[in-house]
Formats: sequence, structure tokens, C-alpha cells
Amino acid sequence: MAAPEGSSPAPTTTRPTKHETEPELTMSIPSEVRPPSIGDVTRVAGVSVPTVSRVLTGKQRGSSEKTTRVHEAIAQLGYRPNSASRALFSGRGSIIGVIAGNTSRYGYASAIQGVEEAARAAGYTVVITVVESTEETEVQRAVDLLLGQQVAGIVVLKFDPPGVAALNALPAGIPVAVMSGTREARHSQAVFEEAKAAAAATRYLLDLGHETVHHVAIPSSRREDGRTQGWRKALKEAGARVPPVMQATWEPASAHTLGMAIANRDDITALFCGNDDLAIGLISGLAAQGRMVPHDFSVVGFDDHPLARFWLPPLTTVSQDFVRLGHDAFGLLEQKIAGASVNKLERRLPELIIRQTAAAPRTAAPGRAEPHSPGVIAGI
Repeated sequence: MAAPEGSSPAPTTTRPTKHETEPELTMSIPSEVRPPSIGDVTRVAGVSVPTVSRVLTGKQRGSSEKTTRVHEAIAQLGYRPNSASRALFSGRGSIIGVIAGNTSRYGYASAIQGVEEAARAAGYTVVITVVESTEETEVQRAVDLLLGQQVAGIVVLKFDPPGVAALNALPAGIPVAVMSGTREARHSQAVFEEAKAAAAATRYLLDLGHETVHHVAIPSSRREDGRTQGWRKALKEAGARVPPVMQATWEPASAHTLGMAIANRDDITALFCGNDDLAIGLISGLAAQGRMVPHDFSVVGFDDHPLARFWLPPLTTVSQDFVRLGHDAFGLLEQKIAGASVNKLERRLPELIIRQTAAAPRTAAPGRAEPHSPGVIAGI
């Protein structure tokens, strides 16, 4: 579900009327200059959002050093809280913010759909902002955009490096829930047990008689993601050779090119791809060189894209319920909004969906396992 990027209300300028005695002042402001945000105040003052809230609402007791720093930062920046900011301070936010590195790819769009469904059912409106890179200005733009809204809390899709950067840029004091990625001790988090699922997919190919399994990896938010870790662990536990990772981009075209390049290699018989887009691109590249799946190569994907079962042949893959993950993430965020202090971890176990793109290699040794019938291997 692609959604429009959230935007702050357009600023308005109030000028004195003819009946006022003060002279009218005109100022030319370059279009690229944005007004200071709550995030700017917290950074300059070196305090959290709740501290700024208490100072602005008069609830900060005494004339502490923090209070002084907040007032100095407000004066330095010329910050003026709008109605949305005041709603955030008073805890009456009606908007759930979502930060994502993409909104069009299947996993991202479905996860956002899940957040939106659950939030809407709870009476919230969802605002989505996209972080396109890890550049500090781009990340801060996304964070400030949400902090300028009437946000009650924020869900971060930690699917890629921009998501990680945005999470790290959020100021303390905002309720946050995280989807995917490495364990976040600071926040509640909803994750798939991708390593276990990847290991099961790899073992399935080994059980068909393949001596090893090559891996076409998606870009990772860290040095090595769970899908690659699970693949590697399964090979090591089976005593199989661990070949070098074949790194692809998010684009299926990168896997198509790779498929064409490996079509005539005799040392490759089975491939586990980081997602279904890459698997489909890979199969297309192999077909362009006259190679057939699963006759010449076995291919397993990941995610269970809605088109995976309609591909020819239907794609064997790992199914992940991204919509349900979005529901989980919002549930965790709702608990944080209500004041929960304990950070929770929600885990979901994917399923291996067996279709028709994997089979025993043509040179399989006698006595190896025959291909399973199409179906689902649950409880990975």
C-alpha cells in the first residue's frame, strides 16, 4: 500500500491591519529555509522532547540548567510551537507516524498497510514519510516532518540503512515501535525469525540432493542480515561448502544479469534468493540463456510475493505475513503510548511454501531425497 508522504501545514504570515499603529514589516525568506522544529530545540538544548514539553507548558519546576538551555535554544532558533506541537506536548496526538526507506516494494507496502489498518481501527490517522538515503540532512528532514505533526507515536521500518539512520535520529521521549532488524533494547520491536526460515529453505535444497546452495543476497541494514545468516548456518551444520555470497541490488534486473552470467556454470545447481523479486529476475536471466528451472537450476525465493504462485513455474518461497507484522508493531506502539515502560519483542515464524522451482539435481547421488509435493512446511 503506497501512501503519500506526510507534509507539515503550510506556514501562514499575519500582518498588522491598517488600524494598528505598528509599522508593517516585510521580510523575504528563501523558499528552502524551513522553520525551526521541536527536534532542533532538543538538539541545540541537549535535552529530550518531554523536557521541552514541560518548559513550554510551565510544568518544569524551578530554574534548572535544563530549563535555561531550553529557553536559550528557543530564543536562538526563534522557535514557535504550532498547535500540532502543543498537542504532542499534552499527549493528545491523533496521528501515528511511519518512517520507511521505501513504500512501493512488496514487504514495505504490506507492512505499512498493516500499521495503517490497526491504527485506523484504533482511531488514529497515519502519516508516512520516506527516508531515501542515510544523508544526515535527508534523515533529519524526515524526522522533523513527523515531529511537526500531531504525532502520538512513530513506527520505524528498520528494513534498510535509511531506516536505521532515522531510528537513531529520533529524540528521546517519543513513543516508538520498530519493525524488523537486529534487536533494539531501547524500543519495542516486531520481527520475523528470518534466520530460521532461511535455514529451513537451505536445508530443503540440500535434502533434494544438492551438494551446496548459492545465495543471492538483498541489500542489508547491517553487515549480514538474518536471511544470509540462516543460509550460512544451515550449510555449516550440514558440512556443506559455503560459497561466496552473490550480492544483488533491490532491482530484479540485477538478478536477471546475474542469472545470465551463471547460466553455464556447472558448480551451481541450487540458489536461495533474498526475496522473490530477485528469484524471478534470476529465473528470467537463466531462461534468456536457454536454462530451465528446476531442470537445470533449483531456485527458492523469500517473502511469498502475491505473484509468486502465478509465476511459471510457480515459485517455491518463504511466506512472511507483513500485514500481520504491521499489526504487531502498532500494538506494541499503542502500549508505549499508554505509558508502558517495558520494551517487548514480538516474533513471527515464516513458512516454507513448496511449489515447483526446486527439484533434485540431474546428477543427484542415488538414495537422496525426492522433491516434496507442493504444500507448506509450517513451524520452521
